[in-house]
Amino acid sequence: MLCVLALTGAGAAMAAPDDLDSSVPSSSYFTQAPTMAIPEGSNWYTSAELGAITTSGNTEGTSVTGKIDARHEMANWSNEYIVSGYFKEDVTHNDDGSTTRTRSAERYQVSAKAAFKLLEDGNRAFLLGSHVNDKFGAYTRYSSVGVGYGTQLLKRDNETVDVEVGPGYFHGENAAGGVESGMTVRGAAQLRWRVSPSAAFSQSVSVERGTSNMHSIAETALSTKINGTMQMKAAFSARSDTNVPDNKKNTDTQTSLTLVYSF
Repeated sequence: MLCVLALTGAGAAMAAPDDLDSSVPSSSYFTQAPTMAIPEGSNWYTSAELGAITTSGNTEGTSVTGKIDARHEMANWSNEYIVSGYFKEDVTHNDDGSTTRTRSAERYQVSAKAAFKLLEDGNRAFLLGSHVNDKFGAYTRYSSVGVGYGTQLLKRDNETVDVEVGPGYFHGENAAGGVESGMTVRGAAQLRWRVSPSAAFSQSVSVERGTSNMHSIAETALSTKINGTMQMKAAFSARSDTNVPDNKKNTDTQTSLTLVYSF
């Protein structure tokens, strides 16, 4: 049985304009960037998404993915706060009649970004930080901070391209118990394309290059409007590290179908 559920929260409910409206900030945390514009006349844009899959019969289990994304737009600052999570649990029926529940995936991530608007439209100086707990990943803990400069390379009626670059610092613990830390250089880019008045496509990629590891995250997403505050979103994301323990793969991928509620 497939269940796609809407997650709600506090905030003023407002209908959002088209995805590439002129009010869209050109700076965002590209690895988790939203695809909808900030409502006109409002300093806040918030979206919440949740998807769940439950199986029964010969195979039993549950997987849930969710995210809350809040952006605060001010005269000189554009801030973004993101909380996301994913877990998967499998159920096994033993010969003695007992049931065993096994957690096979568990990941939580928080991030915050403050971007200062420079004099030229579309340019930003930013400070960001993120932390990931991934119980079954190549890195069980990964924290990073960074500063840099962002600009909008392309702005058309139906398309925008944003890029960011800057130095940073990371601290991580891999699945083998090893601890790594050091300086990084981070680059990010995002393409947003309004396919139609009711559909939007986005492609984002972020790469952190350190002395011992290169950490990258990419997401491809297609969103379609159901009504003024609700969207259906299909996404494919990949997280990759070049330096991983011998028993771990370099790349983790996730395909999701979620319902997004904007308020």
